[in-house]
Amino acid sequence: MRMVAVKKGLIITVRKVLSEDINGIMEYMKVIGGESDNLTFGAGEWDVSFENELTFIENINTENSVMLVAVANGEIAGSASFSAGGRSRTQHVGELGITVRKSYWNLGVGSVLLEEIITWAKSTNIIRKINLRVRTDNINGIKLYRKYGFKEEGNLSRDFCINGIFFDSMTMGLEID
Repeated sequence: MRMVAVKKGLIITVRKVLSEDINGIMEYMKVIGGESDNLTFGAGEWDVSFENELTFIENINTENSVMLVAVANGEIAGSASFSAGGRSRTQHVGELGITVRKSYWNLGVGSVLLEEIITWAKSTNIIRKINLRVRTDNINGIKLYRKYGFKEEGNLSRDFCINGIFFDSMTMGLEID
């Protein structure tokens, strides 16, 4: 667990998700789907059951997978998850996802979560690569990932479809020494 001061005097606590966070996570996921078109789900599309999400939370924190939450003002301000492969050939590489509640955008919450994931990955002595997908028009997201050393690896055309309009995404990766 780490307490961090970010912009505008906001104090956040970043820690691994706990099963006790389930109600907050369920509420958070429903809210963020309606706040951004940069996610793989939209408003009203978070349809994971309480039981399935609880099972996910109880099983995510392993030697090569983790979910972190950033808590501020008694609510979940952001989350980051990294899931690696379960077999020997893929246990070293996985997919990163970061989300931040709109009321906490541009305050440094995403940066802190990304720093924590990278620090965690380096500490595992297992993870050697972090992958992610970001919409090609998500300039702030791409700028953040580049700042932390992620490299562009390719584009996926028509990766998102929102209200009948297609958007491309970029794959980015960070190699862990």
